[in-house]
Amino acid sequence: MNRYFRRIFVTTVLVAMASTVVFAQTKIEGIIKARNGSEIFLQTPDSPKLVVLLTDSTDVAQVVGALKARNKKMSMAALIPGLPIQVDGAYNDKNQLVAKTIRFKGNDLEQAQAIQAGVHQTQVQAQQNQEELQKQNAALQAQNAALTEQQKQIEANKAAIAANTARFGQLDDYYIWDEVTILFANGKVKVDPQYIPQLTALAEKAKTVNGYMIEVKGYASATGSAALNQKLSEQRANNVSTILLQQGHIPLTNMLAPAAMGESRQVNADKTAEGQAENRRVRVRVLQNKAIAGM
Repeated sequence: MNRYFRRIFVTTVLVAMASTVVFAQTKIEGIIKARNGSEIFLQTPDSPKLVVLLTDSTDVAQVVGALKARNKKMSMAALIPGLPIQVDGAYNDKNQLVAKTIRFKGNDLEQAQAIQAGVHQTQVQAQQNQEELQKQNAALQAQNAALTEQQKQIEANKAAIAANTARFGQLDDYYIWDEVTILFANGKVKVDPQYIPQLTALAEKAKTVNGYMIEVKGYASATGSAALNQKLSEQRANNVSTILLQQGHIPLTNMLAPAAMGESRQVNADKTAEGQAENRRVRVRVLQNKAIAGM
């Protein structure tokens, strides 16, 4: 082999070795901070915002068993903010980790769902406080009849901004763009056909929001056993999610895991049939991550 061809051979080997290093398999552990469709923003000990890409072939599973040796196949919708995960994959040329497998523990998923529920309750209380403050401000404004027209216009603009904020609300790291409530008969989990147009319209509106996610939470009234009500709320949430996927054509990567809330968050404490009917519901929300909205 002459000197010229030897140089070409050595260069080719070095390029091949470099490519092997760039695309070598990598295993990383971290906590999901946000989701944007097929992108996961992961916080790791070495990076505050590592981008992990999901593909149709990404294998998502929950580690189960006493020895944590078995895997239970899970939907990508289970990958919610706050969930610790282990990612096995390879970096692409944009320094994004393309996930081959993702694993997490069952109790970690339950804790992540509980954290989201708790944060949301805090936000609901804050929103109620804000609305009460707006009422008090409106009463004071009504008593002050001596304000000039310019001052009245300033106060009107403030009220409009506050009303818009109260309408959309905030949930942890998300803005709430729209929501629909589906009601169910006692002991029933099938979605009444009258709600399907509302769900498909919500799905179409969601597609206009950059980086949207769909949140589905099922509830039950406090009548009957708690175990049965938990199961009813789960089936109701799953049935509504199926309609959004099949008829609303929402991708799995844009769906948060359906949450079964059981008898929690009763909206009507009235024990009559009419009062309990309001608690047998599924609430669907269109969310947008604040980080995505600010891009």
